[in-house]
Amino acid sequence: MAPNESPMRSLERAFDVLAVLEQNIRPLRLTDIAQQAGLAVSTTQRILNVLEGRGLVERDDSTYQLGVGTVPMAHAFLRGNRLSAAALPVLQELASATGLTASLFVRSGLSRVVVARVEGEHPLRYALPIGERLPLHLGAGRVLASGMTDEEVDELLQTVDGIHMQSGVELTPQQFKESLQTIREDGYLVAHSERAVGITSVSAPVFSASGRMVGVVIVSGADAHMPEEKIQQVVWEVRQAAQSIGQRHLSAPEPVQARNTIGR
Repeated sequence: MAPNESPMRSLERAFDVLAVLEQNIRPLRLTDIAQQAGLAVSTTQRILNVLEGRGLVERDDSTYQLGVGTVPMAHAFLRGNRLSAAALPVLQELASATGLTASLFVRSGLSRVVVARVEGEHPLRYALPIGERLPLHLGAGRVLASGMTDEEVDELLQTVDGIHMQSGVELTPQQFKESLQTIREDGYLVAHSERAVGITSVSAPVFSASGRMVGVVIVSGADAHMPEEKIQQVVWEVRQAAQSIGQRHLSAPEPVQARNTIGR
């Protein structure tokens, strides 16, 4: 720890370094990590040395990446998190009923993370691993964004270079905010080619007992597997699944070895 630096500040900087490594798939050089974390190279080096000693960071020649020590942390979350555990059987039923890929996303800062996923009869043409981060301003992310405060939405809009959908549709900040209000009123979102061309998705929020949004259920499939005449039935299935997950989450027993940080 640097002179006159508080333990809390050192901890915050360590998390900043881990965040940089998590958001970059490829290994990074020391100078790149320091620049992205907004830290001095010497400070970054000290932090990396500590993290490497804990197995949270691995060094290969002159580059760094997340270490194997982060894997048990993710595993512990998935094993101990009541929301993802409650969602899995519901997602299995949803994927079976619709033939589409069913997923559960939760918000993580200004992005969303998939924490449970079940492939349907017609799987997506691209892989989306558990733990993958996706934007909040597109697709199911907009459902999660509809549960944010006005200040949080403004912060989100400052981090993106416009709302550009793969379909070619663009939203102004005001139109984006209006779309969030529509989602709040409707209770679901149907998205066409927002994040990937030729993909239609239907998503609905999962709420805690206090009415706080804790996740979003989404089914996704190629346009050919989601014709207009099928969408309203899928909307009903997705909303029922979201409600069921919320109810199961509330009644699920607290994990013995891991405490949930989402929900109540």
